[in-house]
Amino acid sequence: MVKVITYGTYDMLHYGHIRLLERAKALGDYLIVGITSDDYDKTRGKINNHLSLIERIAAVKETGLADEIIVEEYEGQKIDDIRRLGIDIFTVGSDWEGQFDYLNEYCKVVYLPRTQGISSSDMRAEKIKLRIGLVGSAVFQTKFINEAKYVNGVKVSGVYASRMGDEPEVQNLFYTDNYKELLDRVDAVYVISKPEKHYEHTKMALEAGKHVLCESPIAYTKEQCRELYALAAKKDLILMDAIKTAYATAYERLIFMAKGGKIGKVVSVDVVCTSLRDGISLEGTDLSNKWNSMCGWAPVAMLPVFQIFGTNYKDRKFYTKFQDKSKNIDAFTKIDFVYPSGIASVKVAKGAKAEGELVIAGTKGYIYVPAPWWKTDYFEVRYENPEDNKRFFYQLDGEGIRYEIVAFAKAIESGKNMSYVSKEISEAISGIIGNFNDRINLIEFE
Repeated sequence: MVKVITYGTYDMLHYGHIRLLERAKALGDYLIVGITSDDYDKTRGKINNHLSLIERIAAVKETGLADEIIVEEYEGQKIDDIRRLGIDIFTVGSDWEGQFDYLNEYCKVVYLPRTQGISSSDMRAEKIKLRIGLVGSAVFQTKFINEAKYVNGVKVSGVYASRMGDEPEVQNLFYTDNYKELLDRVDAVYVISKPEKHYEHTKMALEAGKHVLCESPIAYTKEQCRELYALAAKKDLILMDAIKTAYATAYERLIFMAKGGKIGKVVSVDVVCTSLRDGISLEGTDLSNKWNSMCGWAPVAMLPVFQIFGTNYKDRKFYTKFQDKSKNIDAFTKIDFVYPSGIASVKVAKGAKAEGELVIAGTKGYIYVPAPWWKTDYFEVRYENPEDNKRFFYQLDGEGIRYEIVAFAKAIESGKNMSYVSKEISEAISGIIGNFNDRINLIEFE
């Protein structure tokens, strides 16, 4: 019996896929089809599959052409599969011509002609057509423009800024200082204006029937945040909190492990986020357009605390060193949370520097994420016996921004909010910012 194996994503299965499978089947007696997992697809740059792995497996199964279906999960698996399954022929489409010649050492390699004019990528691009406008002139703007290029069916169309001239102009983008003019030209907006304007800009967009992805905090109070989510629901619109760290695969996995008992019962979470790039600690610096430490860092720093312990803390205190109290600019702030089952400490600073680590302590061990933990592709689970320690690596492209855009686009297409940051956490973050602004349980030091 001649065994044949082929691999693919098989997203939105079409006639081209079926013809390729038919040709592969004709090469032997038994056809094995390897379907790439979502995580492995991410490492290969395929970040916005339309269908889940289970749906893609079902679609291939329904063709009746595969005698066996396996899942491809890691680099180098093809060699392992060929040896393990006794494969005689490896085959793939001719657009990969030459790239798998190294497998000739293990079996025969055949490149099959592809059906012209049919592409899953083109179909995905046609499936979702989303014009996004950018609101504000923060540094994230340029990153967002660059990362959106990796997402099929999404296009950054224009930019609104109240003070034109601050923008790093990008070719083929529409620029305006009239927000309503931008809203007339787009389907959705990414709000990266100054934090005190988030509520206003988000509300105007929702009232105009536009979907919103907003940098955290969405608003300056829990009540305002709740109002915006209610408005979005009333108008059948998507409102998502833009904390890109939530979309990093490594971060997502370590949260699952912490909550799943990998280190026993979690008793404390210690988070540090600092940066001196904004220079708010320098004398004579113009602070009028700066994000303070709380708005710039606290939302991402509080994310693991709220995702592990929840938002119903018993007590919370701020310890703050202000750089400019009149402008509400904090150079450094420490937030202590007390929960019924544990404690958490969050340190954020734009006027001080510390190691940006995340440490989650449990009754059996702890999870250690090195700096900068908010961009992590690696973490360790450590135990009393070092021989039990494990390291985990997950590729991270674009700091998680492109995966965030994918989730936003899919949410709009499906009408279901697919944010990795829950409404409750968004409200809690806005509530903490509001408490800080009102100096509730805040101790100031010089």
